[in-house]
Amino acid sequence: MRVALPAWAGTLAVKAAVFITVMCCALAALLGVLVHVSVTGQTVDQARGLALSRLAEATKAYEAGDTLEPGAGVDPPGLPTSLRALAVGGERGTMVTRWRGRPTMWAAGPADGNRALGVEVDYAQHARTIAGLDRAILWSSLLAIGATLLVGAFAVTRVTRRLHATARVARRISAGDLDARVDDPQARAGARPQDEVAAVAVALDSMAASLQGKLLSEQRFTADVAHELRTPLTGLHAAAELLEPGRPTELVRDRVAALRVLTEDLLEISRLDTGRERLELDTEALGAVAERVVRATGLAGTEVVVVRDALVETDRRRLERVLGNLVVNAHKHGRAPVTLTVDGPVVTVRDHGAGYPEYLVAHGPQRFRTEGGATGHGLGLTIAVGQAEVLGARLEFTNAPGDGGATATLTLPHLPGPTDPAAPGAPA
Repeated sequence: MRVALPAWAGTLAVKAAVFITVMCCALAALLGVLVHVSVTGQTVDQARGLALSRLAEATKAYEAGDTLEPGAGVDPPGLPTSLRALAVGGERGTMVTRWRGRPTMWAAGPADGNRALGVEVDYAQHARTIAGLDRAILWSSLLAIGATLLVGAFAVTRVTRRLHATARVARRISAGDLDARVDDPQARAGARPQDEVAAVAVALDSMAASLQGKLLSEQRFTADVAHELRTPLTGLHAAAELLEPGRPTELVRDRVAALRVLTEDLLEISRLDTGRERLELDTEALGAVAERVVRATGLAGTEVVVVRDALVETDRRRLERVLGNLVVNAHKHGRAPVTLTVDGPVVTVRDHGAGYPEYLVAHGPQRFRTEGGATGHGLGLTIAVGQAEVLGARLEFTNAPGDGGATATLTLPHLPGPTDPAAPGAPA
């Protein structure tokens, strides 16, 4: 069973802290073990040497028939059994045990007969020395780990702050703010070598500047072309109106009208690209707006379904432009019937054609791109998306399951009103 970790557990700061802690603990444990083994070995060797020295003195006194010093004796009580067996076997040895509640170092050697001569040495001071050393190792390790964590956290936090700043700028750029720049401090310091974060920041700033320059060039080109076409198109339209009635005249007028629509669409896109559009807000009922849009398009086979009406504070002209483009696109590239559904602040336009292309569902509409032999310039949905952004609405494109068809869903911010169930006084 997998346990879901909190989001902060996967951050670079937490990973760095865990890594530093594990490495510090491993290093402290290794050094502590080495120091403990070294000092303990020296302490035990000193105590063993003292015990064997006293055993040698006691052996001389025993063999000379002299009185043994306190702490020495033949088969003394407390002598470990294994050490006594070693001494009876003719060898000398030492062992540390607890005797009378205190750590004791025993040394034993052979005596006459089946007996052992043993000497005890107080080992308490040596044990206290080793215990004190272990405590000192533990506290110094904890102090070193804490200090290393603080220094490491400070260093990592500086890096993560710069990374977060870079990520915020990247998100602003992806949202359309091409003026955003990281401007990393280390990137500005020319004398200092750049680290990896500064290199990423410089690359992101360069990419944003290049992208901004290309986009501005494209916007200027689009606006210039549209403005330059306007004047000759006006004269061409006037000249077409003077032609004699007939089929050729109708074809000319139709193409001139299409060219004028394309020019106006280009101008509208150029205005949307500049981001200087201003809203003229008013309170509108979505159901009435939907009915008005369908009547204005004059396209048969469009059904308006109001599941739940809602009041929205919006720019009526821009909203009608968005819905009108969606309805016209549904008739142009899909198949009837086309249904425009109002369900609260959500408006859905669905046709029963082959559906949107995969690239459009995945990445949104792209100007001057169409697929599957479709006619048009790909500007209608592009304008709809741009106007929806100006309105603060969300426009999504999907393909309906089942019998298929393209579905465009526009979600608007709305106000509680008499037709809204959330509004005071609304019918229950």
